[in-house]
Amino acid sequence: MDRDRPFRMEGYEPPLRVSPSPPPGPTPAPPPPPVTHPGEPGRHGAPSAPAGQPAPGRTSARIEAIESLGSSAPPPAPAQNIHLLTVIGQIEGHLALPPQNKTTKYEHVIPQLVAVEQNPQVEGLLVILNTVGGDVEAGLAIAEMISSMSKPSVSVVLGGGHSIGLPIAVSTTYSFIASTATMTIHPIRLTGLVIGVPQTYEYLDKMQDRVIRFVVANSRCSEEKLRELMFRTGELARDIGTVVVGRDAVRYGLIDEVGGLKEAMAKLEELIRERRARVPHDRPPAAAPPPLAGAGPTGIPGAAAAPGPAPGGGWAEPAGPGVPPDPPPGAGDFDEYPADIPQGDA
Repeated sequence: MDRDRPFRMEGYEPPLRVSPSPPPGPTPAPPPPPVTHPGEPGRHGAPSAPAGQPAPGRTSARIEAIESLGSSAPPPAPAQNIHLLTVIGQIEGHLALPPQNKTTKYEHVIPQLVAVEQNPQVEGLLVILNTVGGDVEAGLAIAEMISSMSKPSVSVVLGGGHSIGLPIAVSTTYSFIASTATMTIHPIRLTGLVIGVPQTYEYLDKMQDRVIRFVVANSRCSEEKLRELMFRTGELARDIGTVVVGRDAVRYGLIDEVGGLKEAMAKLEELIRERRARVPHDRPPAAAPPPLAGAGPTGIPGAAAAPGPAPGGGWAEPAGPGVPPDPPPGAGDFDEYPADIPQGDA
């Protein structure tokens, strides 16, 4: 026998393996999936989480809040009548700044100011500044928009309100500065290509006058004092100008008062109350109450329409409880009724 060939018995077939058949009857339905709710374990929409662990939806929302706001549970915004506007970083003009710079874009700020002016529910504007300055025309545009609003506004300088941030700080109805905040006052400078001709100096001088006139018109500082602070030499190492700190800004008349958020909110509420008393029709309109159930055309339950002329002449009284019907034709005036018609109590 050949050992390399497998051994096989002639006429032998291995038995077939047959799985047992299911018992007769209807096929049982698969178990239903668990019912879950969005963000809540054990309810419709989100998979349930193990015991002692938050649901996946809530975890992702909390992580997103921490990454965006630095807090897992930011305080809810109440129904408020004051709009907050922040001017931070560098004020961006017609050219986009690098992405690593924190900027305030005037094309974002101006629509907000228009919406505040048009919305009757917003009664005041709070401006928070911590800026190094930036584009002159963009900063003046924001300052002009704030100063031309009909609603009261209050500004608070925190950290710094340098360069073109000064016109924005003084553009509000009332201004505050923190005791440790600073403001750098210096002349306008150009970046990029500068043509060395007399027209360039005249252009700079005219732009400088625009800023000076605006600050003088919206503060208690005189033009002579502002020019002295702006063109002072010997204080800044690589520039001319003055660094004004806290109380000095109030002493020079640039800012109205030294204070922070508490003082600014109290002053803005005071200005809002004064405006309500002065212009009462500017308050938010109150909604009209709905008509009572079952009320007639007069708005009183069970009341009928007011009397009016009858189609055939004379006067028709409304039909209702205790009111007699109209007299027949020829019966006389409306207050003469036949004797067989019962009269109501006097």
